[in-house]
Amino acid sequence: MAVAASTLPLVDKSEERRVIFASSLGTVFEWYDFYIYAVLAPFFAAVFFPPGNQTTALLNAFVNYAAGFLVRPFGALFFGRIGDLVGRKYTFLVTITVMGLSTALVGFLPTFSTIGMLAPLLLLLLRLAQGLALGGEYGGAATYVAEHAPEDKRGGHTAWIQTTATLGLFLALVVIWMCRNTMTVEAFRTWGWRIPFILSVILLVVSIYIRLKLNESPMFRRMKEEGKGSKAPLSESFGQWSNLKIVILALLGATAGQGVVWYTGQFYALFFLQTTLKVPFETVYLLIAASLVIGTPFFIVFGRLSDRIGRKWIMMLGCLLGVLTYFPLFKALTHFSNPSLEKFNASNTVTLTAGDCQVHLFALPTTRYSDCDRVRNILTSRSVSYTNVDAPPGAAPHLKINDIEIPATANMDAAALKAYEAKVAAALAQHGYPAKFDPAGLNWPMVLLILVIMVIYVTMVYGPIAAFLVELFPTRIRYTSMSLPYHIGNGWFGGMLPLTATALVAATGDIYYGLWYPIIVAAMTFVLGSLFVRETKDHKIGVI
Repeated sequence: MAVAASTLPLVDKSEERRVIFASSLGTVFEWYDFYIYAVLAPFFAAVFFPPGNQTTALLNAFVNYAAGFLVRPFGALFFGRIGDLVGRKYTFLVTITVMGLSTALVGFLPTFSTIGMLAPLLLLLLRLAQGLALGGEYGGAATYVAEHAPEDKRGGHTAWIQTTATLGLFLALVVIWMCRNTMTVEAFRTWGWRIPFILSVILLVVSIYIRLKLNESPMFRRMKEEGKGSKAPLSESFGQWSNLKIVILALLGATAGQGVVWYTGQFYALFFLQTTLKVPFETVYLLIAASLVIGTPFFIVFGRLSDRIGRKWIMMLGCLLGVLTYFPLFKALTHFSNPSLEKFNASNTVTLTAGDCQVHLFALPTTRYSDCDRVRNILTSRSVSYTNVDAPPGAAPHLKINDIEIPATANMDAAALKAYEAKVAAALAQHGYPAKFDPAGLNWPMVLLILVIMVIYVTMVYGPIAAFLVELFPTRIRYTSMSLPYHIGNGWFGGMLPLTATALVAATGDIYYGLWYPIIVAAMTFVLGSLFVRETKDHKIGVI
């Protein structure tokens, strides 16, 4: 028999505020730990991975970036089960400890130049530990806050948890920006990059201290007292079709689209500005950080709005806006960030005729690059848009820049490749390619406005989703059931975005082609969510 929410112990206002603050602060620190690597991924391409091909090294860095996301659903299953069996508070004490320690250890890792391929492998193991921990953290924090919140304020209260990912990214940007601007380039490359990771020890101590003072949620306590907890949350969550179909709908009709909108508006925008448009990292960090400061309050706005008008259509509108506007928004980023590059790509035709082209997602010291791979790297590393034309296997690449033809010899050695790259650079320069970023061409207000617009999309899809997921599932299996679709949607669909988009760009030669990935996923979520996902705003979440 269900217990009505009105029979639960009342939580006073001061306790509500303490729960929101303590849960949110700890989760901010955990996102900070997870996103330091994400911010530094382009930098780590040259520190932890084999040299020789800049595009492949960047893809390798994004593979490790994606690994932390791919493992998150397994952390959701493992820690979600513990959270439903043992308690919310205990579980997210464990997750934050695992996250803090694994992050700090990254700060002590030797680099590729010291221990070779062992360096990226150790980095991968620590990224996997981070992903497992984060897989258990979010569901616990969101469930814990929701189970303390009044029925009519659940969206507003849980929206504070939704701000934590953005605030964690903001904190990571600020710390890394301070480190990179208070030391020389060589000092940061040698040892300075370790500081943001080692700082996690301090954040870990603060987080544990705060969370030790929290009590277990009143709904979980009542459920345990009445003996109504689930004895097998995994099988009950995913072994029964009545609940499994809700999990699948939550994934495909909500969290998948939410994940790609989140990572497009924040991380892919960051990478696009820095690696594609060649905007200096100092400027990129400031622009992204400013957009986060302006946009973050909208998490609370849309969370509270969802308490009044519902969660579903706010999230669906955010997905639809992304589908309709990502191409014009990213083209506008190019126009207002690097107009010289935009002009070059628009007014010149570059064609690469070659065979044996590959996209290397993970390189080893023994990896051998074809001549096509090398020529592609020359173009992609300069953000030159080009058209691929297939040639017979083994044929030497033939590059044409407008009327200038630049044939390559087969099996170029290092000296021949260097001479060939010099010829390509000269031909590009002859047609107006901007070899260096021009700060005078950067329109700060317009770039910031575009970034803020994309962050507002993020707040629309992300602000209401914690309350939405909590309301879909009963208390006895809530932690387990809500965590899995959230972390597949964000960890797999969202976390794979930089790697997938970068690989699509490398394979096609179109600097905007990677946007098809988030657009297709967000469109799928909009259609399925609009047709099949139910509104949850008025659902009571008492003990069941």
